[in-house]
Amino acid sequence: MNIRSNEPYWLINNGILNSYPSLQADTDCDVLIVGAGITGALMANACIKAGFRTLIIDKREVANGSTSATTAMLQYEIDVPLYQLAKLIGEIGAVASYKACRDSIDTLGKIAAEIKSDNEFMKKESLYFASSSKDVKWLKTEFERREKAGFEVCWLGQEQIRRTYGLKSEGGILSKDGGSVDAFRLAHQLLNHNQNKGLEIYDKTELKTVKYFEDQVLVETSTNAKIRAKKIIYCTGYESTQIIPEKIVKLKSTYAVVSERMKNIPSAVKNTLFWNTAHPYLYMRTTADHRLLVGGEDENFKNALLRDALLGQKEEKLSKAIKKLMPEIDFITDFTWSGTFGETKDGLPYIGPHPKFPNTYFCLGFGGNGITFSVIGADMITGMLQNEVDPLAYFFRFGR
Repeated sequence: MNIRSNEPYWLINNGILNSYPSLQADTDCDVLIVGAGITGALMANACIKAGFRTLIIDKREVANGSTSATTAMLQYEIDVPLYQLAKLIGEIGAVASYKACRDSIDTLGKIAAEIKSDNEFMKKESLYFASSSKDVKWLKTEFERREKAGFEVCWLGQEQIRRTYGLKSEGGILSKDGGSVDAFRLAHQLLNHNQNKGLEIYDKTELKTVKYFEDQVLVETSTNAKIRAKKIIYCTGYESTQIIPEKIVKLKSTYAVVSERMKNIPSAVKNTLFWNTAHPYLYMRTTADHRLLVGGEDENFKNALLRDALLGQKEEKLSKAIKKLMPEIDFITDFTWSGTFGETKDGLPYIGPHPKFPNTYFCLGFGGNGITFSVIGADMITGMLQNEVDPLAYFFRFGR
């Protein structure tokens, strides 16, 4: 599946950080991870820490799929608001899911510090703002539900938002817990760090066939090498829809633009993530080199050609949207790209085993919380490998 257009900002900004060989000889391991993006890198980090002999493969070059196209906004807010999620799965599960996402941001910061990463991880605030006056009522309901659940939030009115951010909105929820990261760079640094601890990394090595047995899996790759593994973990994101029999996610195309470098971005804007209540929602953040990244204008995914054909039109719409919202910002587009993502019915990931695949786990963080879900999933699945039970496994299970 072609999951992104050419020339996303992160890929060009970072260039080639590391290069790995393809797998040319038969081998074996405790854990085989399929997919060497940020999810696979986090999973490998957790598996190596837990003492498993781990091997990771990717059909592309490392981190060249969705990871190179992500906007990497770290939010605990799930795409389904807390008050709505509580109606879908119950109050306990909804609050636990939101809190796990909140805690995962700090966990990611600790991981980055442990490996001495320079991936631009930053803690930030997050403003969820009304895109129209009719959204203010339910947004206040969401604010009250979060405040009751113990999240550090405050309500900002129209004048406060305009004065602080130069943003036009009639109200919004300001959350203290958010962050941003260069996911492409962090994925590379995690893999390099763990290669020094025994992780085997092979790119341009596509999984072709898998045979599932009671005590192991046997994989054959595009390079004609065979891998014998006790467990296999799929960290293949939206491409997992090609092997999972049931429909678990609705694929979408999202679009992003990054400005030229700006000299005078207000500090409040630099330190805040933004997203609004529109459908589809608009989202934005700054980069470490003083650019403004804006995304949205989502469409149902049909194929990569149709997705990419809309790039020019979507660039124009996003540029107009940001100039309308922040009229004092001089936004000049420098990069434009599109990528594929997915929405689940409850906004939650699919993490854990699947009944049709023995000795197999999936770590599939869909929606706007892909990276935070991946942090959670890496911890959950390494726990499962050691026969530990995580209460969130029930809410993130297949067949729900």
